[in-house]
Amino acid sequence: MVMTTLPPTDDPLLEEIVGPTPGQRLRTRVFGHMGLIFGAGVLLILLVIAVFAPWLAPHDPYAQSLMDRMQPPVFLGGDWDHPLGTDHLGRDYLSRLIYGARVSLMIGVIAATISGIIGTAMGVAAGYFEGRVDAVVTFLINVRLAMPVVLVALAVVAVLGGSLQVVIVVLGLLLWDRFAVVMRASTLQVRRRDYVTAARAIGASTPRIIWSEIMPNIANNLIVVVTLEMAHAILLEAVLSFLGLGVQPPTPSWGLMVSEGKNMMLFEPWLVMIPGAVLFVLVLAINLMGDGLRDVTAPEDRS
Repeated sequence: MVMTTLPPTDDPLLEEIVGPTPGQRLRTRVFGHMGLIFGAGVLLILLVIAVFAPWLAPHDPYAQSLMDRMQPPVFLGGDWDHPLGTDHLGRDYLSRLIYGARVSLMIGVIAATISGIIGTAMGVAAGYFEGRVDAVVTFLINVRLAMPVVLVALAVVAVLGGSLQVVIVVLGLLLWDRFAVVMRASTLQVRRRDYVTAARAIGASTPRIIWSEIMPNIANNLIVVVTLEMAHAILLEAVLSFLGLGVQPPTPSWGLMVSEGKNMMLFEPWLVMIPGAVLFVLVLAINLMGDGLRDVTAPEDRS
């Protein structure tokens, strides 16, 4: 008996003939997308900072010292005991910035999760069942789009009182419209595909079709909307805190830090520029990561 041996799988000639494996193509798309790498890297760094804030912060973010108030950061002649200076109450700016990452990420994740559950359920139901369900959901979407988010959030928070919990709930209940619109359109496209028809033909239940056939094929669109709404929620929290109706002092919040520093902006612009720059970087990183995940997971890239 003559035994034949197959060439090794890492043979360049065989790889050129057969082509890269799905895992290799995925790695190539991920590591070749600079926006995704940058966004995920920055977001991971900020997440680590938020989780390990008690160990990374050089000072207590709530500790006040009027003798040390308004110290400039190191790059403007300050000392290394307060690398980013102190605010008008003598609180260490770097420590408050580190703890502020917790507030921003918490609000972004939880608010996007609440709005995502509401909007995705409504959008998938409208796209799959159509008819009266679609008409009702479309009406609710139009009503929601007619309500300015910032004005409604300001009014609700002013009535209920500003706090971290109130801000999260209000934003979560106001930012579902984009989820509903995108999920409705995606579901309308997917429900007419052959694999959905085949699932119905073999007697699959509606929940099984939605979870097994529709949701996996609209997940890439959902990822993009989640990242957009996370960034939207973080910016809205900053706006509410800046206006004094969001997170209340002395809780560290980047929007609140900008608000507290605006009165000294002409004399000490770093009080506004530092938290504003960090907020800009966080929102940019989330948007770049969402755009990159969309490109990597898009069905047209899986050929």
